[in-house]
Amino acid sequence: MTGATTVISAFRRGEWRTSLDRAPLPGPAGRELALVPEIVVDADRRHWDGALAGLPLLTGRRELLLTALDLFDSGTLTVGGIGEQSPAAFRAALWESAGLPGPLVDRWCAMLRDGVLKRDDAPEPDGALTLVALPGNTFTCLDAVCDQAERSAGVWLRPSRREPISAARLVAALLAAGWPRARLGFYPGEQRALHGLLRLTDRHVVYGGAGLAASVRSSPALTLHGPGRGCALVPPGMPTDDAVAWLLPLIAADSGRFCSNVRTVVCEKPDAAEPLALGLAAALDALLPGGPWPLTAFREPGAAESATRGIRDRLRPGDRILTRRPPVLRSTTDDVHALPHIALLEGHLTIFKPPHHPLIGHEVPFPSAAVLSASPQAARAITAESLFVYRPAK
Repeated sequence: MTGATTVISAFRRGEWRTSLDRAPLPGPAGRELALVPEIVVDADRRHWDGALAGLPLLTGRRELLLTALDLFDSGTLTVGGIGEQSPAAFRAALWESAGLPGPLVDRWCAMLRDGVLKRDDAPEPDGALTLVALPGNTFTCLDAVCDQAERSAGVWLRPSRREPISAARLVAALLAAGWPRARLGFYPGEQRALHGLLRLTDRHVVYGGAGLAASVRSSPALTLHGPGRGCALVPPGMPTDDAVAWLLPLIAADSGRFCSNVRTVVCEKPDAAEPLALGLAAALDALLPGGPWPLTAFREPGAAESATRGIRDRLRPGDRILTRRPPVLRSTTDDVHALPHIALLEGHLTIFKPPHHPLIGHEVPFPSAAVLSASPQAARAITAESLFVYRPAK
């Protein structure tokens, strides 16, 4: 993906196809993504309806998926617009355009395969055409593509414009494993085109933040993965050092990019919040971009600054940022990292009701958490709004 302009193709009607509508990708210049206009998607849905009855029976889906995931991780694949892509080239492209370090890519590839291996018996496929609209923070959400490929007549992927490389590679891996071409689609598009794709497909799995969640109309056919607002509850008798050791991976694992990462730490004991926050801040200040808890790099200009500024802008009087390093690190190779943040919220929260403190549950694509003390009543209200609630093992 160097030299002349490279355009990652769409995949529609069984072929990789380019488009006059394109969007630049983050990272080095000369990399673009072909966009599919809604009028073309509409025509492709009509084509699908006419072709569905004539598609041959697809058996052995689980085995094909596992073969595809092996190829996704370690195979050389032909990706539309990119050409032959080795495993090393895949990892280099993700680092250059999305700032994902190699060890994190290795971990996420293993998680995808493990996710399929741990599933129950394969479901009975139906006749649905399913859309999976993917996020840009992690490609582990490709697990939803694998799930829907097993249970649907066809599956269309809508990649994030921030990171379409992994989704395009999965399509290439499925094709190389023998998945029927007519049953797959790769439909990059403008943000406004998502609603058209929802209208034109039968079942939908959509990932996105609070803004997207608010814009998508709920329906029985929609599975919406919005903000996780991960929360950890620290009991009164837990020693600070033990709490730090327990919380550090919950905050820092996977570069803080998962919706399941902890964003809010609630201490029931009022005087426990500050020493815990100080301990967490020291532990996070010791993390290095290439260490055992690797940090991702930001490739879009100003994105790291914007994300870290968003934390400081949400502070209220008396709140403090306890991590001591500068918010953003620019390395000698011009890689830009948003460094971990720990915020200590002022006071003891007794009632949790709107308007909420804006840092409670606030999600950013790097390790960051707010620490506070709260009454049992307020703690229950915070956890009621969290999809991921963590308590230490007894």
